[in-house]
Amino acid sequence: MAQKKNVTFSDIAKFTNFSKTTISRYFNDSDSLTLENQEIISNALKELNYKENKVARILANGKTEFIGVIIPNLFNHYFSEILNRILKTYENFGYKFLVFIGNDDEEAETRYIQELLAYKIEGLIILSHTIPSEKLAQLQLPIVAIEREDRCVCSVNTDNYAGAVQAVDLLAQHQCDVFIQINSPTSTDIPAYGRIRGFLDTCEKRQLTHRILYREMSIDYEILQNTFLEILEILEKEHAGQKKGIFVSNDTHANLLLNLLIRKYGTLPDDYLIIGFDNSPISISSVFPISTVGQQIDKIAYEAVSLLVEQMNERKKRRPVPLKEPIHKVIPPVLIPRETTEGTAGR
Repeated sequence: MAQKKNVTFSDIAKFTNFSKTTISRYFNDSDSLTLENQEIISNALKELNYKENKVARILANGKTEFIGVIIPNLFNHYFSEILNRILKTYENFGYKFLVFIGNDDEEAETRYIQELLAYKIEGLIILSHTIPSEKLAQLQLPIVAIEREDRCVCSVNTDNYAGAVQAVDLLAQHQCDVFIQINSPTSTDIPAYGRIRGFLDTCEKRQLTHRILYREMSIDYEILQNTFLEILEILEKEHAGQKKGIFVSNDTHANLLLNLLIRKYGTLPDDYLIIGFDNSPISISSVFPISTVGQQIDKIAYEAVSLLVEQMNERKKRRPVPLKEPIHKVIPPVLIPRETTEGTAGR
């Protein structure tokens, strides 16, 4: 059986009575054609069952339609979910993604960026913290950061401060005796520091008894579990008999604390109220669904890709206008009370 011949630009030109130059313009600069001619060519492609040769197109115009993504890890459920949402934007924008996991290694991430540049990515989305934004800006590449230091690059972040205020307010409604935040040491130039500042400001304003337990949070499960066993021992020893309102910096860690309490008591004790941050899938699928300050992860992912595409499209113009300064978009959080603060018949 003879192999079916691929449809060429010459075939399309002959079918439409347009020149090959016009057909090429349709693929590489469609806005230069009238809407009527665009429609004629689009219909011809369907009639001829045209299958685009992506490799040939890349070689012709140098545009790969690839976006690079660097995330810190997949241990934290927030990162896995936002990556999932970013990948789904292909249906909206038509860009493909090359993904690397940084694991807090600046040298490795620098290599990954060079690898991505070799693949001629058109833009970069970065969530890791290791490389300063000033250094990233020197790449002369459209970049959007998410939840990291962003002084020199565009970004999309949650209003972390407002989220912390919402968390304390919810715990205060339940008349907790002591308010405790569990967090890793966080630089003030990282958006997530707003969770610390918002917690402290709100507790001080309301004159609530409070403390922050700072601990380095490993992505090795056994090490992290030992860290939370130590935290639990402190809570049991130093706050026995007190109603404890605990604000954990993310849902992954909130779920770990919840699991340790359930293993010890068979349920979540009445003197423990827990609220996480993110609204990642683990918060709803937990044994007791976890109250959380919801980052609008779907919106953050969409806005990040949209902002990046705007920059990439600008660069494709004959006379691109560079941004005078980075654009920073802030997405409001949504408080989601669930069983770890609102109670359950099973407790």
